[in-house]
Amino acid sequence: MAAKAFVVHFSAAKPSKEPFYRYPDCPSTSQSLPLKSLSGNKPAGNFNNVLFISHYTLATLHRRLSPVSAGDSDVPHPFHQESGNFRSNKAFEEWNSLTANFSGAANIPFMLLQLPQIILNARNLLAGNKAALLAVPWLVVPSFHTGISLAICETWGMLTGLLGNLSLLSYFIKKREKEAIVVQTLGVVSTYVVISQLAVGEAMPMPHFIAISVVVATGLVLNFLNYFNMLNAGLWRFWEDVITVGGLTALPQVIWSTFVPTIPNSILPGTIAFVVGVAAVVMARMGKLSKQGVKFVRAISGWTATLLFMWMPVSQMWTNFLNPDNIKGLSASSMLLAMIGNGLLIPRALFIRDFMWFTGSSWATLFYGYGNLVCLYCSNVISKEFFLAATAGLVSWIGIALWRDTIAYGFNSPLRSLKELVYGQ
Repeated sequence: MAAKAFVVHFSAAKPSKEPFYRYPDCPSTSQSLPLKSLSGNKPAGNFNNVLFISHYTLATLHRRLSPVSAGDSDVPHPFHQESGNFRSNKAFEEWNSLTANFSGAANIPFMLLQLPQIILNARNLLAGNKAALLAVPWLVVPSFHTGISLAICETWGMLTGLLGNLSLLSYFIKKREKEAIVVQTLGVVSTYVVISQLAVGEAMPMPHFIAISVVVATGLVLNFLNYFNMLNAGLWRFWEDVITVGGLTALPQVIWSTFVPTIPNSILPGTIAFVVGVAAVVMARMGKLSKQGVKFVRAISGWTATLLFMWMPVSQMWTNFLNPDNIKGLSASSMLLAMIGNGLLIPRALFIRDFMWFTGSSWATLFYGYGNLVCLYCSNVISKEFFLAATAGLVSWIGIALWRDTIAYGFNSPLRSLKELVYGQ
């Protein structure tokens, strides 16, 4: 049976008008029917909300599918289906459901990446071998959306990863992307479990652990209170200011530290960025910025978190360049899991036209997961068959994502989908 769906639109702009519903295949609002024919209950208060109701789905305004400018990718938009021709409404709903499931399935490879370290730490603790935990660099940077780690510098790392995961968690909380919320929460929790093990093994100073625990607990509580609409707007804005300043401080410092000792070790980049971040937040609070300026400041936390994770493959390639022998120490299975996990996020990011999410996931898939597989193949660490299979799988997956998105939106070319992703409708 074909899905029958309608859109219910309550508008505060003209409260005197009757709410209406519109079938997705209706190209214009002139074909809308009055809501009165469905229900005599009217909404209370002034608000904007859009509900897409069908036999298969129920989404709120936060599950945005309308294309927007890349600069606005962090802003939740109403759910509607006016951007495409929608030759097949069933195809649209099916791809919506599948992309959400793919996003949720990404938790499996990401968990497989972190579990070995957690299990090894647990064994060492049970055996009383606390010295072994000293070999675990607790200040390391994780890959995009995961807890897998790589030692980059000695002062910015796992803490930066926690900040990145918490920032992206806040980003997806605003957008009500449940599957992505689970991925980020898993990243926070798995990283915190490793940190807890290191604290128990006395490999981390207790004051540091307590401070980290407070930040993690606060971040998780505030995020999920906001998800269930139980958080004061002022508190949420304060939290966003904190992660904005933190992310802006960490990003240039991590980039700088990657090239130490080629360049002098210094905290100057982070210090300058911290001052700039605080100034930007204060000016936004005081109304000293334009509307576009405020929007830019609000988007900083999500983009800095994404760029932090995107920097990891760059750092890994720099390490490979300086020490080619280190390539043999990379795990081919870990790189494959990283490629699969991030690749599973690409169709959803494209489908909801989230440029930031698409950029981060695609970058991690191509340059971290697949990029390191290329390095391993060139160093004769993995077989030709393994490399060709990974390549074929990746190319096929990207092709399927573009093809199905084109069909779902009723376009004639996948270039239209990519154009909407970057520039909006």
